Amino acid sequence: MPKDAAVEEFARLVRALKARDGRSYEALGRRLSVSASTLHRYCSGATVPEEFAVVDRLALLCGADEEERRALEAAWTEADRARRRTASPVPPLTPVPTAPESTAEPAAPEPGPGPAPDPAAPPAPPNRSPRGARAPLLVAAAVALVVLAVAAALLGHATRKGSAPAPAATPPGRAEAPLPFTWSVGSQLWEGGCGHTYLVDRAPRAVAPPPVAADAGAWAAKHSAVHGGEALVRITLQGRSPSDAVVLHALHVRVVDRATPLPWSAYRMDNGCGGAVTPRRFAVDLDRPRPLARPVDGVDASGAEVRTIPAVSFPYKVTSSDPEELLVSARTADCDCRWYLELEWSAGGRSGTVRITDGGKPFRTSGIAGRPAYLYDSASAEGRWITDAKS
Repeated sequence: MPKDAAVEEFARLVRALKARDGRSYEALGRRLSVSASTLHRYCSGATVPEEFAVVDRLALLCGADEEERRALEAAWTEADRARRRTASPVPPLTPVPTAPESTAEPAAPEPGPGPAPDPAAPPAPPNRSPRGARAPLLVAAAVALVVLAVAAALLGHATRKGSAPAPAATPPGRAEAPLPFTWSVGSQLWEGGCGHTYLVDRAPRAVAPPPVAADAGAWAAKHSAVHGGEALVRITLQGRSPSDAVVLHALHVRVVDRATPLPWSAYRMDNGCGGAVTPRRFAVDLDRPRPLARPVDGVDASGAEVRTIPAVSFPYKVTSSDPEELLVSARTADCDCRWYLELEWSAGGRSGTVRITDGGKPFRTSGIAGRPAYLYDSASAEGRWITDAKS
């Protein structure tokens, strides 16, 4: 029997996520807390997960953006409905009770004149007994029971405990209300504009010289580099109105994957540091079971003296004329962590949560303890990476 089209579409999207990531069913299953065979059944369409949460974790782990995750959730909703339709048991047919048969035959009406018989037509079936005439009633009753069972199953699905009805589609021509503020994120920052470490799965001779900080993103993408030990993420927020303030209530850290630190070499970008200003700084310890964004003192080292900028906790307010910049320092020694941030806000009777990601993918930070470490020797004639004696 062919699978439902909705289930096939959902399975196709899950297979695409798995293929994009490249890891085995067993490796992905460990990170999702499901067995390899269960994940394989999702990909083949043999089954549909009871809840969307496990599929959402898979999407985040494989780097799906917001639009892909919305499409995946819509496909899961339709597939889940199809699964419940096919899983609903059909109740057994119950005979319709009938009154005891009378010993007297009912009087038949006088036959009226009819059309002349067609010699080519097949002979008419023999007259049925009154018991045979009750068969259409039994069939009609069975059909009614099946219809009632299916309706009850669908109603139970829509109101089952712990779930909510599928969100209504946005009517054509009506867009969702825009956020009352704008935000942008920078994920390739260096401490003080100079100090940073990347993990790269290449030998020193295959690694280009360190770039200037402004070109860090292109260099990291070219080498498939991962932040080593610490990742700095800058979030810039600005209201859309000069008078109506947006209140920022909290910043949450969500770790979607933990693995053993990468066994790659560490390349240090240090090339001499200058002054820097780091206000509104938040420290995150990714090695904790539930990491928190903890406000810490900032530093102003742009002048002759280093000045401490006291930490300020939430809430913050932003308008179009009074923007805000948050700097998150996420450190780890024990894991290869994939994570993202959630920012709670409210304004003008509205409220919500914005998910802060690295271009639609989780941020990634890996420990560097015990890894071979290199510095770039720019003083030599040819310029080359040399072993860091301090490592």
